[in-house]
This record gives sequence, C-alpha cells and structure tokens, in this order.
Amino acid sequence: MLFGVMSFFTLASVVTAEVEQTKEQLLNQRMGYYQQYANSSLPWYYLAAVDKYERNIQQVRNDLTKRQGPIALQFSNEFWVGDLNPVKNDTLSSTISFFGGNGLDGNGDGKADRENDDDLMLTMSSYLSKYGHSKNDFKKALKGYYGRDEAVRQIMIIARIYQHFEMLDLDQHAFPLPVGNNYSYRSTWGASRGWGGRRMHEGTDLYAPYGVPVRSTTYGVIEVMGWNDFGGWRVGIRDIHNTYHYFAHLSHFDNGVKEGDIVEPGMIVGYVGSSGYGKKGTSGKFPPHLHFGMYKFNGRNESAFDPFPFLKQWEIEDRKAL
Repeated sequence: MLFGVMSFFTLASVVTAEVEQTKEQLLNQRMGYYQQYANSSLPWYYLAAVDKYERNIQQVRNDLTKRQGPIALQFSNEFWVGDLNPVKNDTLSSTISFFGGNGLDGNGDGKADRENDDDLMLTMSSYLSKYGHSKNDFKKALKGYYGRDEAVRQIMIIARIYQHFEMLDLDQHAFPLPVGNNYSYRSTWGASRGWGGRRMHEGTDLYAPYGVPVRSTTYGVIEVMGWNDFGGWRVGIRDIHNTYHYFAHLSHFDNGVKEGDIVEPGMIVGYVGSSGYGKKGTSGKFPPHLHFGMYKFNGRNESAFDPFPFLKQWEIEDRKAL
C-alpha cells in the first residue's frame, strides 16, 4: 500500500514537472520572438505587452478568434492587405505594399502570412517603430492602432511589470489575508446593498479582526490608493491579465507602498478595517472586513466578475505552501 501511494506521488510529480516544463518552453519561445523583433526604440517588453494584451482580450471576447500558437497578435484584412485590395487573404508582399497594406514577410519565405508568427511579429514591430523612439511615441502608436485610452493604459502597465521583473512567468497569486490568521468568508456575489442606493455586491467580503495585514494578490501596479466614500481607504492594483484587483474598507495603508508602485503576490499593502460609507475618515459603520473585488477589461469596457472561486484556489495554494 505504501509503495502504491509513493508511486502515485512520484507519478504526479513527474506529470507536474512535464506540464511546468511545457509552460517554460512556451514562455521561452515567446521571449525569443520578442527579443528577436525588438530594437533600440522598441524594447522586448513593449512587444510582450501588446501580445499579452491581445491574448487577454481574446480569452474574454466571443467576437474574437482565439489564436493558437505562441503569438496572439491578429490583424484585420484592411490593416494587413490594404483597404482597396480585392484579395482579402493576400500574402504577396508586392500587392500588399501596392494597396498600402502593412503585412510583412518575417521569415523570408516570400509571403506575408497572418498565420506565421514571424510575419506577425515583424509587422507589429515595424508599425510601432514608425512612430518614433520615445515612450510617448509608443503610446501614440498604441492609440493610433487601438483607438482607446484604456487599451493604451493597460498595455503600458503590462510593459512596466514585464520590465521590472524581467520575465514573462508572472501568473502566481496570493490569498489577500495571511492564511495563519483568523478570518472567514463566503460567496457574497450579487447580494443587495443599500447604502448610496440599491446596488449589487460586486465582490467577496472577508471578515477578520482590525489590523490583519492585507496583501497584494498579484504582480501588478498600484493604480489607485486613497479614499472612496463607498470603499473607504482602498487600494486598486492592475495586473498583466487586464484585471483590476480592488481592496476596500482598510483601516490604513502600509507605510512602504504608494500609488504607482509595482507589487508582487504577498506584499502587504494595508490592514483590515471598517472604513467607508461616508465622507473621508468615516469608520465603524459595519464589522471589520476586507471587501475584495475583481474587474476585467475586455478591450471595450471593464466589468466585475465573481472573485470567490479565485480566492478559494489562492487560499488552498497558500496553505499548501505553509
């Protein structure tokens, strides 16, 4: 029986190692593309951020094709072959250029093919580089391509995070409260709320004593830090997955963090309190707890989704780590 148990765990470890190795190989392949098509005015983390943004919106939009393979970039017919090109799937560089298209041949096979990762990367790199060499030029290129300030902001945040950590594997998360503390929570998504008008509860409430540390759940940038009449003292962190992590009703912030800082999973950003539901400084209108919410930007708008399943998974992972 003991041998059977040991064999099971050995097999599980081997399978897990194989899965992790596959992910590592994929990320290394992506990094190879980013570094190959980067240049002096377009560092690898800019290209990585655009590709990651494309992958993020494909995962949550039914109107977009989910591109398979290491690179997620996709281009419209008009952009790739030119507005007036009668051949919408044209791959000939000469006619694409004649009709003002942007598609390029990155792998030297004589075709500008939207199914080829090298062609996609060279095309995006060339388009972004045309705007200039500064960060502002890159932002102008993004605004010209996507047409939305929200998309530009999200991509710039992803780029900052990649640049700071100098790697792509930033999918780890942490439970927002240290799992060794006393706390309780359940799914409260959709429950009614009355203060400030009838509204739906968009998050999960985690009840804990005053002063329990509140931790970043992700790698990200502190986008918002301050007072909100509903959430009291609150922190908002945006990650590389187009997700905004919202921590509300804090008693106070940690002295070591400020708005604009880059954080990682487990970093303390504040402490459990009961602030909110009134003007600045209001506290004690409800038991101390952390309100945690998650919002996803899909390229068009940002909307809340239920964080409870993610909290359960992060809690399990943190307890295993102990």
